Amino acid sequence: MRTARGFASDAIFPEKLAGLLARLDPGGGEHLRLAALAAAQSVVRGDVCADLRSLSGAPVPNGGAFPSFAEWVEELSKSPVVGRPGDFRPLVIDGAGRLYLYGYHRRESFVAGEISRKALFDFPAGRECELSAALASLFGKSSDSPDLQRVAALNSALRRFSVISGGPGTGKTYTVARAAALLLMVYGENLKMAVCAPTGKAAGRLGEALSGAVESLECPEWVKERLPREVFTIHRLLGMGREGERFRFNANNPLPHDVVVVDEASMVDLTLMADLFAALGRDARVILSGDRDQLSSVEAGALLGDIASVPEAAAYSPQAASFIKEAAGDEVNLCSLPSSPLRDSVTILEKSRRFSSASAIGRAARAILTGGECDEAYRLLGGFFGGSREFGEMLAEKALAGYELLLEASSPVEALSALNSFRVLCAVRKGPRGVEALNLAIERALARRGLIPEGREWYSGRPVMVTVNDYSLGLMNGDVGVAHHGGGKELRVWFETGGGVRSFSPARLANIESVYAMTVHKSQGSEFRGVWLVLPDSAGEMVTRELLYTAVTRAKEEVSLWASPELFAQGAQRVTARSSGLKDALF
Repeated sequence: MRTARGFASDAIFPEKLAGLLARLDPGGGEHLRLAALAAAQSVVRGDVCADLRSLSGAPVPNGGAFPSFAEWVEELSKSPVVGRPGDFRPLVIDGAGRLYLYGYHRRESFVAGEISRKALFDFPAGRECELSAALASLFGKSSDSPDLQRVAALNSALRRFSVISGGPGTGKTYTVARAAALLLMVYGENLKMAVCAPTGKAAGRLGEALSGAVESLECPEWVKERLPREVFTIHRLLGMGREGERFRFNANNPLPHDVVVVDEASMVDLTLMADLFAALGRDARVILSGDRDQLSSVEAGALLGDIASVPEAAAYSPQAASFIKEAAGDEVNLCSLPSSPLRDSVTILEKSRRFSSASAIGRAARAILTGGECDEAYRLLGGFFGGSREFGEMLAEKALAGYELLLEASSPVEALSALNSFRVLCAVRKGPRGVEALNLAIERALARRGLIPEGREWYSGRPVMVTVNDYSLGLMNGDVGVAHHGGGKELRVWFETGGGVRSFSPARLANIESVYAMTVHKSQGSEFRGVWLVLPDSAGEMVTRELLYTAVTRAKEEVSLWASPELFAQGAQRVTARSSGLKDALF
């Protein structure tokens, strides 16, 4: 439900929801109970809805099977707690057989409506020459044909919603900086801008990259002065309130910005994106930037993937292509599908400037994305697999080499920088190859070498991660910091956030864990010089193409891999598909 503060949470246990709906509709029977379970469990899995067609006839986890699709829909249509789109009912079923909890259908419909409205072409007639001159100033002569970075910047000026997607090193930050400069040059110096990212770590890294990109701009000095340097977390931008509350900025108190850029957009779940769109002014522009091939958010939704992974996302309508040619001189691919304002708002950057065609990381990442040449990708990543003794020896070796600089750092800033040098990444939290076991094993290995005190929870150099949002401190789940004395006697924990470096007493941090090892999900928005990816002996559906690609592309220089060749190959073939109706609503 949309409230003044935002979109309220629907968090509820599947069995409790089934019991609640049974009380509201005693005659609903087994069909309603299974529908409630399916809808709630879908959200737990990260889906926005349950696809009743695909569930039809499938086994129920605790025994039995889901009903046939036709029978199920017919019985649900009789229930007063199940409605159609637009009805105010606990469960909503649409014409394609997608079953939603009401709140998630409301969020999806709202976001789809806002994106569709903002994606319409909206450039003032008579200013084309001014636009072309600004593009020429910012991009100069390019050897790329077409220059998709220039096309992406142009798109941000043509409509109030645009998407810039691309893999590591394709110049997303470079492009965002020039898009922002273009908007100022075309629409005036009074334009108010904000840049945000889902986590403090992502915000801090983007802030550094953005400052460098701004300094390299060929534009008037007043433009550089007006460009944002600070990067907020989305929660901080929206005015994060006390725990249990939503946000200070909302539909009744909109953000004061004319342009909002959201980086690492693949990490943003549907609920948070709905909160952001609710807080935007009607005429505000939104630019989403991120990698469409990365893992989606932990929570429900895969908005960037739904938008940027549609067929022919890198092609344009004849009308859009004609305008791009006239304004920028770039000839883009034509789309053979029906014209769509949203499709025209998406630019896919393809040329990686970080990984050359000969780069092992780049070649392995491409092989993973195609699902082919798994043996070659395994070799490029130095894949190795053995017994427990071999794993223990390799873990100790990797930890000593990767974390020695961190533990010897003389200042908090040096420690935070060293923390980015290396990270152990895991697919799972539990088990002998999971985050919890590896963090304990690494601490023991470091203690045996005398690098950290044995048996002590807090020590200088301990890397930590926040595991639960702490609204009172302004720390979010996934924020990473390091304990350090900072030249004084008191040990404090230092974090890089969108607002700079902040420190806290360890006694104030209630939900913290060591982070020598972390899940691939939590690594999104981060970059490390080197990565050691550890996969479990068997992981069911946990190891996927998106997880492998995300893990490999966290590294800038070096990746190594612990996994059986069979599990690695199975993961590269397993593609995550999240259920939602957003793609249908938009396209």
